[in-house]
Parts: sequence; C-alpha cells; structure tokens
Amino acid sequence: MAKILVIDDEKSIRNSMKDILAFEGHEVSVAENGMEGLVAVKREKPEVVFCDIKMPKIEGIEVLEKIKEMAPTTSVIMISGHGTIDTAIEAIKKGAYDFIEKPLDLNRILITIKNATDKSQLLQETQTLKTKVSKKYEMIGTSEALNHIRVLIDKVAPSDARVLITGPNGCGKELVAHQLHEKSNRREKAFIEVNCAAIPSELIESELFGHEKGSFTSAIKQKKGKFELASGGTLFLDEIGDMSLEAQAKVLRALQENKISRIGSDSDINVDVRVIAATNKNLREEIKKGTFREDLYHRLSVIIIDVPALKERPEDIGELTEYFLETICNEMGIARKKITPEAVETLKGYEWTGNIRELRNVIERLIILGSPVITAEEVKMYK
Repeated sequence: MAKILVIDDEKSIRNSMKDILAFEGHEVSVAENGMEGLVAVKREKPEVVFCDIKMPKIEGIEVLEKIKEMAPTTSVIMISGHGTIDTAIEAIKKGAYDFIEKPLDLNRILITIKNATDKSQLLQETQTLKTKVSKKYEMIGTSEALNHIRVLIDKVAPSDARVLITGPNGCGKELVAHQLHEKSNRREKAFIEVNCAAIPSELIESELFGHEKGSFTSAIKQKKGKFELASGGTLFLDEIGDMSLEAQAKVLRALQENKISRIGSDSDINVDVRVIAATNKNLREEIKKGTFREDLYHRLSVIIIDVPALKERPEDIGELTEYFLETICNEMGIARKKITPEAVETLKGYEWTGNIRELRNVIERLIILGSPVITAEEVKMYK
C-alpha cells in the first residue's frame, strides 16, 4: 500500500479522498495549502502526492516544481476543476505523473495510484543501484595522502580541467577518475573508459575515433569511437603512456579543436568531452625517449594527481582490510569473517608491490582458506 499526501484547499475534497484511500488500505495525510503540503512532503516523504492546481498563497504548478526538486522519486498527480489541455500539458512538462479533472473518478484514481507507486518504487530502486555503483568506486582510507587527494578532487571535479593521474599499477587511479566524474557537472552523462595498453596499436585509432563502413578490411559496419560516445561526459584514457605516437597526434588534435573524424571519413564531428588520463609511467622520461609527445603531455596535465603506493600509506591497510572482508564475504554469500589486530599489523609489514589490487587478492585468499577469525599465522601462511 502507498503513502499518499492530498494537497487541496477544499476541505470536502481532502476529507473524501482521505476516507476513500484509507479504506483501500493506503496511509493518507492531508494539507490545506501548498506551503503546508511542502512541509508535509519533506517530513513524511510520500510516494504519491495529489495536488490541486488552483490554491491560495502558492499555486499547484509551483508546488509541483518544488516537490520535484526536493523529492524527485515522488509521483505527483495534479487535480483541477478548471482543467484545460494547456494546463495539463504544462503540468506534465514540469514533471507531473498525471492530470485528473474534478469530479474525481474513483477507479481512475486507484489505477493511477497503482501505476504511480510502481514508478516511484522503480525510481527508488534505480537510485539505490546508483548508490551501490558509487560505493564500488569509493576511496577507502583516512591517511593524510588520501585526504589530500580528496581535497584535490573536490576542487577540480566541478571544472572541465583535464587531469593526469599518476601512480603505480593497482594503487587506485581508476577510483580517482570515477570520483572526478561523479562529482562533476557531467555525472549524469557517460563515463567511457579506454585501456590504451590493452588495445593493439593498429586498432587504437578505430577504438577512439570510430570508423566508416568499408574503411578497412574488417570494417563491416559504421562504428562510433569512444570520443563520440563520451561526448557530454568524461573519457578516461587509462595507461595513456602506452599509446602509439600516431594515435597521440590524433588525440592532441581532438583536444585542441574539440573535433574528431572517423577513419574513412573526411567530415568532422564536434565533441564535448572532458578527458582524464592515467599512467604508471614517468611521462617526462618517455618524452626524453621520444615515445610520448611533449605537447600532448602539457594538454593532459592541467592538473596532476599523484596516487601514492600502498606501502607509502600503511595506515590505510586496516580500513581497506575491513572493507574487503565485508564486500568479498557479501559477494560470496557467506558470513562475514573477522581478523585479529595482530593479523592486520602483519599485513601492514609487507611491501605490497601490487598495491591495493594485491591486498584484495590476499584478503580473498584468506577468506577462502582461513578460519572465521583470521590470524597473523594464517596471513604469513597464505600471503
């Protein structure tokens, strides 16, 4: 059953709707004007709101707009005895789920409530899923180094400045890139990731810029590239130090002109992309070797965020261990295992050349092979 709020300045309408809907098993509250209704929405968080169009002090359309701002998953159904097509269209455009004319038809009200409730639940589930996805890319730890990175992310994310993330393999560069995207104005748009080291050099251009049908032997149909797919959002170029010089030249042009052209095409496509790049290489050394373009480096490194190796922030190992114990046990569907303080201290003593990725693998191994309370001896045995 649904949690419903009725906002109407006519007492008879409020009371009759409350009685009817409560009889149907719904939890119903009422408000006699828009201001009262907004307070009730904030306090009670209803799934469905019935809101009159014509009310004193604040009109129904304005109430609708404010409800959609404060409670986007709430379905708002506008009701009116003076309804016109123009009014109904305006209400729907501003986010109303439906528009019902007075006198109200009980059957239509009940059907609308069912459908609106289903929609609200779906929106809430979607928000919950987004939260879970966000937690996947949460940065775990309270070390000074990690807190410094968080401050940088908060400052840089709202801008469109290009960011170069540096650090060894497995230290969490991808997490930083995701945080930059999620805290940016582009967070509702695509986050497209390209691992430059995993794509053969002869295919990287097609992957980044796309191609036209027939432009080369295996091009059996037109394909959009990652720059085009990321337009409006963020393009994350991971391990950019492994990109060929030819591809680097085209990336440079795309960054300079905000235009790309597919392989086999003479026409340009405008793109609006924020580029975040990452590498485990020292690009200044690569420039000296002639394997990385200096002009591209300066285009990419407006902001540089250096992610330290795990051995440089051992104080985060305890929190990371607890996080991995919880998430991996949940993934496996088993009771959460514990770990002794001595075992955590033992973990802190290792070099962790594979960084966070290696620590996660070790914790997973300990969960599978260790006892319900993981000991220091088990850490030494299975590390």
